[in-house]
Amino acid sequence: MMSTLRLFASLCLLILVSSCVTSAMYTQSVEETYPPIGDFVGPEKTQQHVIVQGEGAPVLMVHGASANAREYLVTLAPHFGEGDAQLLMADRTGHGYSERLENGYDLGVQASGLRTILDAYTTEKAIIVGHSFGGAVALRFALDHPDRVSAVVLIAPVTHDWGGGGITWYNKAAAPPLLGPVFSQLAPLVGPNAARGSLDGLFSPAPAPDGYADEMGVNLLFRPHVFRNNARDMTRLKTQLAEQQKRYPDLSVPVIVFSGSYDTVLKPKLHAAKLKRALPDLVVLVKLDDEGHMPHHGKAELISQTILRLLNGESVQETDFDPPNG
Repeated sequence: MMSTLRLFASLCLLILVSSCVTSAMYTQSVEETYPPIGDFVGPEKTQQHVIVQGEGAPVLMVHGASANAREYLVTLAPHFGEGDAQLLMADRTGHGYSERLENGYDLGVQASGLRTILDAYTTEKAIIVGHSFGGAVALRFALDHPDRVSAVVLIAPVTHDWGGGGITWYNKAAAPPLLGPVFSQLAPLVGPNAARGSLDGLFSPAPAPDGYADEMGVNLLFRPHVFRNNARDMTRLKTQLAEQQKRYPDLSVPVIVFSGSYDTVLKPKLHAAKLKRALPDLVVLVKLDDEGHMPHHGKAELISQTILRLLNGESVQETDFDPPNG
């Protein structure tokens, strides 16, 4: 019996060591393929990474879960001219190439990391753009740093405590302090192929763009430390939002929300619609009846033009998005 247990323990140890070696090789390879292409700002060991493009008034762009700052490079960024705005496409703390701040799962800490980035480039107020999980962070930024925000633009955002469910089994496995670091070593083995196989569901009803996974550097997610950071973000988000949503009446800047009616990643009625009900005079809700969770791809021009209007000091109303008569 003891010899059997020793054999089993030895096999487990061998698998773990092998996984660690494989994940280290994977991390080196993927970082050579997708190196950092932006600037690093902030104190040593807590530096945050940001891709900067253009000149003008600042627009701080915040990516969602399982993503990185490259998300905006081929979506919104191409619709801005060189002098239209200074686009600050940020890696959230612990994602892409941003170092993980202490208690980085906390939405307030995530907003603080973004403040470090914004302060490194300008003293002007910025438009804060957030997709999905990044929407929650964008709202937190506006709540914690109102002196640095002129407007918020949300794309398929998560905004409220949604009740039960919604956390995948692999995030639950990767998040805990003991099992998480071990489980995360397995992410490079199956994660990249699984992610590519799930893209159609993410973009539905639109097809996933050709080459999306490669252009966005999706494989960066499956570096074990990043995979674990993402899992910790996701498993603690609901509790974070339960507290944050109590503060939404304190918001005082325009909030433009683009929401796909066919979003299957999150239910718009539990997030975008709920935010509109909470702040009817502040929130402009733009319902996109032919989009799902990734409208910044299919409606990149519409969203970018809206941001440009806000930069120019124009008022944005829901009637601006009504279909033309006839």
